Amino acid sequence: MKSFLLSITLVALTILPAIANDSTPTAVIESAVALLAEKMDGRREELASDRDSLYALIDEVLLPRFDQKFAAQMVLAKHWRTADEAQRTRFIDAFYQALLRRYADGLLEFEQDQVKVLPFRGDDSKPRAKVKSTVELSDGTKVAVDYELVKRESGWLLFNVVIEGVSYIRNFRTEIDSEIRSTSLEAVIERLEGEAGI
Repeated sequence: MKSFLLSITLVALTILPAIANDSTPTAVIESAVALLAEKMDGRREELASDRDSLYALIDEVLLPRFDQKFAAQMVLAKHWRTADEAQRTRFIDAFYQALLRRYADGLLEFEQDQVKVLPFRGDDSKPRAKVKSTVELSDGTKVAVDYELVKRESGWLLFNVVIEGVSYIRNFRTEIDSEIRSTSLEAVIERLEGEAGI
């Protein structure tokens, strides 16, 4: 169950910001769910056996619409300040690619009718927004999934997903901070690059 819930993270990351010009965070999510369903239609078996195609599909939808730098900066936290420019660039890319590969299988289980986007209760004139949704699992269990977005010139971009109150950024920050303390930032970057095949 835990690994499946973690996989929802990537599903959430992927379905979230499909059309950056949508005027509200809710519109971004609703159009994104439809877009992902369209791209997955009739391709599940192919994607399950062809990892490169699966990664390419996720990359096509996610990469232009995910604030990689902001998410990486929040995950590294205080270590961001001590990293040099080359390390920051490498961490941003390695973290994104490792995340994509770690949770790609969750995408294969995505069905459009599993996701119910709740009415937006925030103020979309502010620089950040949170949109709530529920994802229904195959056993009927409903999981709360919150999407945190930041407003950029290009529109709303995703930077965090919170599943049942658990933030993926906070989880990775704790994990990576502990690893950096026991090894080094360079060692963490090299591990992520290895995991991502960079």
